Amino acid sequence: MERRILFIDDDRAGREVALFNLRKAGYKVEVASDGTEGLAIFSQGKFDLVITDVKMPGISGIEVLRRIRKTSRDTPVLVITAFGNVDTAVEAMKEGAYDFIGKPFHREQQLLAVEKALERQSLAAEVRDLRIRATGVERDVVSVSPAMERVLEMADRVARTEATVLITGESGTGKEAVARRIHVRSPRAEKAFVAVNCAAIPAELLESELFGHARGAFTGAVRDRLGKFRQAAGGTLFLDEIGEMPLPLQAKLLRVLQEKVVDEVGGDSPISVDVRILVATNRDLLERIREGTFREDLYYRLNVVEIRVPPLRERPEDIPPLVDHFMKEISTDREISVPADVMKALTARPWPGNVRELKNACERMVILCRGDEVSVEDLPPVPPAYRPGEPGGEGFADDWPPLPAGGLSLVDLEKKVIERALRLKGGNITQAAAYLNVPRHILVYRIEKYGIRRDG
Repeated sequence: MERRILFIDDDRAGREVALFNLRKAGYKVEVASDGTEGLAIFSQGKFDLVITDVKMPGISGIEVLRRIRKTSRDTPVLVITAFGNVDTAVEAMKEGAYDFIGKPFHREQQLLAVEKALERQSLAAEVRDLRIRATGVERDVVSVSPAMERVLEMADRVARTEATVLITGESGTGKEAVARRIHVRSPRAEKAFVAVNCAAIPAELLESELFGHARGAFTGAVRDRLGKFRQAAGGTLFLDEIGEMPLPLQAKLLRVLQEKVVDEVGGDSPISVDVRILVATNRDLLERIREGTFREDLYYRLNVVEIRVPPLRERPEDIPPLVDHFMKEISTDREISVPADVMKALTARPWPGNVRELKNACERMVILCRGDEVSVEDLPPVPPAYRPGEPGGEGFADDWPPLPAGGLSLVDLEKKVIERALRLKGGNITQAAAYLNVPRHILVYRIEKYGIRRDG
């Protein structure tokens, strides 16, 4: 692979000579006439090495070095100093320069310094990749579709920044896999990746889980507990199902984003935190804002960059490679093939559960397969709601009544559904929430909003 070098020098003759020598040696080189131009070019692409003069008008080479080290610590920087200027060379090395070259320099001296710096960069990148793999953080993202490739390209671009990212998409599309990819391609990759499902933790426990608590803060708090924010120090905190976070905790999360501090439950003073936040949701947060269950100011703080992960039905070309990947991953003791008729049947399905549902189908096929080739009979049955031409073929249950021609009130409909669910579950809100597939605190909010009696 052609190695990319950025050469920054205000001396035109020096730039032209360096450009000729480096390109002749087989490197791909871009040049800049000052520090401002050099940093702008660096921010637009990925470079294996930066070579910069120290004394330049405007931004000096030392400042260029500082900024590059801050955003990309793995990129080695060679500085060019006047011959014999020891003080400048020492300052550059203290700021993290890999090496320095005295000016004027010979072609062989320049190429030798470049070769050594690139060897070090390759070795450091290899060690870094091994450390990341050892953590098991990254998840495979298998795709060939243009839609998914655009998602991955955007994820890789934002990974190098500190921007908060909102990842949206239906359940099972792979939002957490995208979040993990952002983490492992970021400068924080060697630090912790901590994932929290906000919908899976009861509202009364979520605050302590996220922000931690001090000993004695409440009954049973027999020792201090670090929250997820502090567990992710220096790394990335991934908040899944952010739309289910209760309003009081949304206010605390907003404070963390603004002030970079957390307030422990029962703690005496705020604690500084250095953590990047990624969030995901399968809900429409703008609708949540209209309902009054999600803060508008928090939404705009979280939505610096939005990445939408498309559902599987919008990228059917990804189904064959995903099936091949899952079959190899699941069937470790034998090789099972998927014939064309089975693959065609798989590609034609709507997959409302997306990649997660497809993986479950592959696991079923491996279990039921009698030989070394799966058959159509090994496929899971298609739910009636998704069989074309059958009652409920638009995604409703078979016994769903036809919609009235004159229209209806969605609010009244929601109220009646909640009342019927409560009657069915004998007024038990927890069981009714599970039946309606919504978090308990959301159902409580709806009950209070509509003034519904718990006994129906």
